Amino acid sequence: MTLTHDPTTAAAVDPGPLVRLTIADCAAKVLHSAVALGVFGVLAEAPADADHIAAETGLHARMAADFLDALAGLGLLERTGDRYGNTPLAQAYLVPGTSTYLGGFVELTNETLYGTWGRLTEALTTGAPQHLDPDKGGFVGDKHKDPQKMKRFFAGLDAYSDRMGVELAGRLDWSRYSSFVDLGGARGNLASVLVKEHPHLKAGVFDLERTRPLFTEHVGRLGFTDRVEFTGGDFFSDDIPQADVIVLGHILHGFDTDRRRELLRRVHAAVNPGGRILVYDRMIDNDRSNAERLLSSLHMRLVSQDGSEYRVGDLHDWLSEAGFTDATAEPLLGTHTLVTATR
Repeated sequence: MTLTHDPTTAAAVDPGPLVRLTIADCAAKVLHSAVALGVFGVLAEAPADADHIAAETGLHARMAADFLDALAGLGLLERTGDRYGNTPLAQAYLVPGTSTYLGGFVELTNETLYGTWGRLTEALTTGAPQHLDPDKGGFVGDKHKDPQKMKRFFAGLDAYSDRMGVELAGRLDWSRYSSFVDLGGARGNLASVLVKEHPHLKAGVFDLERTRPLFTEHVGRLGFTDRVEFTGGDFFSDDIPQADVIVLGHILHGFDTDRRRELLRRVHAAVNPGGRILVYDRMIDNDRSNAERLLSSLHMRLVSQDGSEYRVGDLHDWLSEAGFTDATAEPLLGTHTLVTATR
């Protein structure tokens, strides 16, 4: 079959969306560089001109105008005359030292996404997960063998879990419960946020034993050593601690369907009667039309052998199979879905 090109038809189709999609990563890199250079911290107290910002951040004069105006165009800076200030979005989430700072998460994505997504074509043709360092394995290389790298990794996660914890604190009537366990809760950041918001709760974190030193340091620094307890173990071979509520955030997307079902059965046995399970992930909508969620699923396939996101409806089925009832789903932070069910 011979394909012909009709320039009249082509001219009626705007190529703009294709061009914008082609260079979409450029906008993300502008954000990453602004965080790395400390632009938003410089502007936290008051607007400033380009010369002042350049002097404080090391930004070169040749690059400054386009860079700062691009940040304004992306909705992260406001420009009035020759002065720039943070937009409410940047002021809320990108000023270092604030309780809502998400710059660590921005840095984490910069460190982990570009190396793996640069090998997407290889993954699509081989089916093999792509690592930042193929010789060392793991999507952040040997972070578990390098304490400083592991701390940076968790700092990025903490930047996001701070906001997630505050959100979860208001999504459940926690007065009905006295205890919870954060499954795979790393160094206890989300658990610490929840006990800060609800002082009556007894909290636990269940994660691999190698995480304990980082948990002890972090929770101790936050002042919650007597309120958040760490239990080391494996999800599939060790007993999950009993609690009224068990939280699974960014856990199920790391396993295949059989392992998800097995883990949910184990969680059901650990939740006290009348208690609840909370699951949050970037779940795929049931008709698989949300591009952002599908990209998240593709990312999990890129960085892990068995992981992917999953449909909300599938999770409801797995929860029912495990013995949970009354499952509900609701949006969370605009990027996630929260599913809860009763034991």
